[in-house]
Amino acid sequence: MSTIKVDQLADEVMKQLNDFADATCDDMKAAVKKAGNTVRDQIKSTAPNRTGAYAKSWSVKNTKESSHAFEVTVYSRNRYQLAHLLEFGHAKRGGGRVSGRAHIAPAEQAGIEQLERDIERSIKSNG
Repeated sequence: MSTIKVDQLADEVMKQLNDFADATCDDMKAAVKKAGNTVRDQIKSTAPNRTGAYAKSWSVKNTKESSHAFEVTVYSRNRYQLAHLLEFGHAKRGGGRVSGRAHIAPAEQAGIEQLERDIERSIKSNG
């Protein structure tokens, strides 16, 4: 343990906070990427499967990345028009309704929970 003077305390605290932020930033980015992949995989496995093309169309892309921020988007590459209809149901041409199959919302919730667990684990291990 080193000794510092009172007038150097603010600089030392900022240095330690910056070191902590740098150490956890990479872990946070990895956690976000892992959560995005989990959401995609869960949607693929629980999606309605008539031909399989809709389930196979789900993908993850990095939409924003900076030194301290990372954002991914889970999306359907070429069947995006079907997502809302399959999730919530729709009217049939001759009357009546097709019931929806919730497959996106549960996957999103699972991804959020996984992200929270991974971030907590990362903070505890670095802190």
